[in-house]
Formats: sequence, structure tokens, C-alpha cells
Amino acid sequence: MLYVKVVLGLPIEGPFDYLVPPDLEGRVKPGARVWVNFRNKKEVAYIIGSSSKSKIKKVKEISALIDAVPILDEGMLLLTKRVAEYYCCSWGEAIESALPEELRRGIIPQGRLLDKQSLDVEKCPLLDKNDKKKIIFLSGFDRMPVYLREIKGALAAKRSAIVLFSDIRAAESAGELIEKSLGTEVYLAFRKQSKEAELWERLRRQPYCVVAGTRSSIFSPVNNLGLIIIDQAEDRVYKQEQVPHYHTGEVALMRAEIENAKVILASHGISLESFYLAQENKLEYEYIAPKRGLPEVKVIDLRRLSYAERKSKSLFSKFLADAIYAGLAKKSKVLIVINRRGFATSASCHNCGSTLKCPACNTNLVHHFDEDKLKCHHCSFKMELPNICPSCNAGYIKYSGIGTEKVESELARIFPQAAIRILAEDKEDTGLPEADILVSTGSVIKHRGLSFDLIGVMAIDNLLNRMDFRASEKAFSLLTGLLNLTSGRMIIQSANFGQYCFQALIKHEPRIFLAEELKQRRQLNLPPYKHMILVKLRGRSLEKVKGAALRLSERLSKIKSPGFKIISLNCGEPPKLRGNFYYQILIRVSRVQAACRELKLHLKEYNYSGIIVTVDVDPV
Repeated sequence: MLYVKVVLGLPIEGPFDYLVPPDLEGRVKPGARVWVNFRNKKEVAYIIGSSSKSKIKKVKEISALIDAVPILDEGMLLLTKRVAEYYCCSWGEAIESALPEELRRGIIPQGRLLDKQSLDVEKCPLLDKNDKKKIIFLSGFDRMPVYLREIKGALAAKRSAIVLFSDIRAAESAGELIEKSLGTEVYLAFRKQSKEAELWERLRRQPYCVVAGTRSSIFSPVNNLGLIIIDQAEDRVYKQEQVPHYHTGEVALMRAEIENAKVILASHGISLESFYLAQENKLEYEYIAPKRGLPEVKVIDLRRLSYAERKSKSLFSKFLADAIYAGLAKKSKVLIVINRRGFATSASCHNCGSTLKCPACNTNLVHHFDEDKLKCHHCSFKMELPNICPSCNAGYIKYSGIGTEKVESELARIFPQAAIRILAEDKEDTGLPEADILVSTGSVIKHRGLSFDLIGVMAIDNLLNRMDFRASEKAFSLLTGLLNLTSGRMIIQSANFGQYCFQALIKHEPRIFLAEELKQRRQLNLPPYKHMILVKLRGRSLEKVKGAALRLSERLSKIKSPGFKIISLNCGEPPKLRGNFYYQILIRVSRVQAACRELKLHLKEYNYSGIIVTVDVDPV
């Protein structure tokens, strides 16, 4: 008798034994999908192994074999197993995070599934630990020539390349450029595209190829993988929001080790983790020097403004306003950056003081002048501007806080002769070449081909003062990216003039910031010296979620694993989102895999009706 071990795309560890019917013996292989009856439901399961015996007395038969040829090869099975072990999810959940939706539902893609052994593929050895491939962090702004050179080298060696970008538009643009420059077909891959399962099969058919895509494309089933490039590697979009909460960069390193590939992590400036690894000689650091001169950086101390400036309550300091005047006189291009959308970030009653909040998320509603509505930036809720306060029926709503629309309005008042545009994140870039002044959030750094003579940065303290140990790093990353958009001048308005990230920018020496930040992280036992794990609980009842979080925290506090320590238990940020209340337990660990094994054991025994528990390893 033959038994197969299968895992399912459910938060259940497994594996589970199923009996292979006599007519299917010899046809089932690891990596293939099968239909099984699990908890009286028909489910798709994934074969990870087989055995001639089972410890289970009564074993169900598999209902049907979906794949005559496995959809997951040895390398992909090993990769998803590592993802499951590191990101504290089931192996089946990790597998399903790698697959297109159609394959997760048991659909067979059009076209004949081919066995990779039938392709003319020179298979690379797995896990050759004596062959240490390069991991490179590439910083600088004009990185595309390096990408093209590396991709050309991979293709010449008959190896595949996966190039990842932070959004679909950037991937499409880069794909067209690669095709034009190298004369090779580029496969565009991203989630929820039409015929995604067919693309999966097409990639399996190619001995080697080039894939350009977004986060999930790291799992593209290419043969002979030789190169992985991640553009804007520090961007938060590379962190998966759903379970499993994997980070593309970490998965790329796992896959590169398995398939002996080269990894290039690229951005406008080196991240703190990469700088630490470079110091430990675990990666190489390459810097692309700018072709133009270094811009001047000026920080305006908002605490030392003149009495007249403070009394005027202008959004712009006199120094910044004068610089914009001078720039417009010279026909210069000006960029004003504020990392908040909308016109006003808060709407409150002048009488009772209550603030209008989203009913589903309990976060402040933002006034958008262009739509004349109050909108929630966490969900799709929007409402008309109220004439009276919903709480006390008073007739005056006060709008405060500033966003991109407010800045645009103030600029139009002060500089009526200038053509002013907002670079919206969710709209087409219309009218940008004609704009004298462009107003944008930090997303402007993702747009290629933009260049400015003057950049003004407003409200950067909102980012610096967040309750987030990465706040300074995120602010520095944003400012470094903006600095690459100009060879002229960048003016920053801040009430934290002495912040070391500003001094590093003024002196054009990022090591000043990186060294000081690493020093503080070491003293506080924070990443990259330790790892953080966030256990999140959510549910519809605040009292239930809070009570469940307290009990789970008490249970986890009994774990005696070395380096495992509970740091805090508090409500989520935000505490309510899309109708669910959130609580979270922050844990500091020395070794992730060992901590995740302990967590899985304790969470397996934990059950609370109506509460969903998820684990986020290395939260960003």
C-alpha cells in the first residue's frame, strides 16, 4: 500500500496521510495537487512526500489526482517549506502564497503540463553550500544600466532572471526597456492578472527567461534561475500584508541559496539591515555616483522662526518661500513634498470637540477638497461634509492639519502666476511636464525621469516622531530618495534641527546616520541585532479581543526559549480597522525559526471563539 503526505492551504500544520488508490500508484509525485476529503469538505492538497506505511489506523483515500505532472518542483517545495518555518505559517499556506489563484482552486491551466525533465534544461544543483554566490546592495539613482548588464550576463549563461519592482507600472515600463535594449521577451507577472495560471505554465516551459513583476513574482517557476533583482528594496510593499507575512527580500535570499543565484538589492540609499550585513562581510555594497553635482541641503529650524513668521502662520518659512520665488523667476522646476494626502487631516466640532472618525476603522476622516468629501484612508468609507456636528448638532466643523491639497491651495494663493499640479498616487500623471510647482507625497521617488531644481520638504517631523523604532530610518530613506531628484537645492522644514539624519544629509555622508542608528539599535537590542515578532489578534468585540490577548500573553510568557522575550501588549495601530478591533503582542527573539516552533506549539493549543490570531515575523 502507498500513502502520500499532504499539506493544505489552511492554518493547520500537518502533514496528513492519505491512501493512494491502486489505479493511481506510480502516478502520484511530490509537488502535485490532489483532491481530498478534509473535515467533510472537498479541499485541494499538495503532496510533499510518500510512504509505504502510516501510523494512522483509518486513513482516507485521496479523491482524485489533479496533476499528472507536479506543478511544484523540488526547489519550490524546499523554498515554501523554509518560508513556512521562518514566517510561522503552515507549509500549505506558504505553498498557496506562491501559486496563482486558479491553481489554488484546483483548476488545470490550458495547455499540456510538461515535466521539467522533458525540457532541454541543464538543471542546477540544489544547496551547494560551497558555492557562495554574491549578494549585492546597489545604491544610487541611475540603476537601470546595471540591471541591463546583469540580465544580459545571466542570459548569456543561459540562466533566468527575475526583476522585481514596487508597482505594476514600474514593472511594465522596465519590461519594455529590457525588451528594447536586450532584444529578448520579458514576461510580466503579478497577482490577479488575467490568465495567471497560463503564464505559470509558460514559464515552466522556458529553459531560461526574464520575468519582470511585483512582490509575488519572486515565486515565478522559472528554470535555471541565475539572477534576482529587487528595485527599491526598502519599500514597504515588499512585505506581504496577508498570511504568510513574508518579505520578498528574505524570500529572495532563501531562493538564491537553494538555486545558486545572484541577488541584487537596489535602492537610492542603503538600508540599515544591508549596511549591517555589509559590515559583517555578508554582502557587497556598490554605489553609483551621481553624474551631476551634489545638491545643497538646508534645514530650516522651525523653533527659531522670526516673530513675524510665527504670527503669519504660513505653511512656508520665509526662506523656503523666497527660494520658490527665485526658482520661478528662473523658470526652475520646484517640488514640494508633504507625506499626507487630502486637504485637511482632521475634522472636529468647534463646540463639543468631537472628531469625525470612520465607523469601521475609528481613524480620523480626511477632507478631500477635490471631491468635497470626508474619506477614510484605510478603507473605502466616504461621506458628504456635514453641515452640523453629528454629536451635538452645533453648526461649525473645524478642519485642521495639512495635506497635499492644502499645500497646493496655499501655493496658488502665494504664487498665482505659477502652474501647480498634484502628483496623485492613484491617478495618471497628467500635466506634470507643464507644471512649475509639483506637490506630492513621498511616492514621487518611484517615478522615473523626474528632475527638479528645488525640493521643499514639509512636515517631516510627523514621520520622525512616530512611535516606531524605524521612524528615523524611514525618514532618512525618504529624504535620500528625494535628494536623488535634484542637483540644485533641498530645503527641509523641521523642529528637530539637530536630528542626526539631517546632519548626514547636509554633509552627504550617510554613514553618519547609519552608524548612529546602529549604535542605538545595539543598545536597545533592536533589529538588526535581534528579530521582532508581532502576534496580532483581531475580532468584532473589543472586550473579547482584549481578554484573549491577555490570556495569550500569559501563555506565551511561559516560553523559556533563550532570547525569547515579550516586550509589550497593547492595542493595534490603528486599534480598529474595517470593523475589527486589534490587539498585538510584540516579542523579541534571537533565533526566528526556534521561536516560531515554540509559537506554533502554543498557538496550536490556543483557541478562542471569534478571534483570529496571526503572526508577523520582522514587521515593518
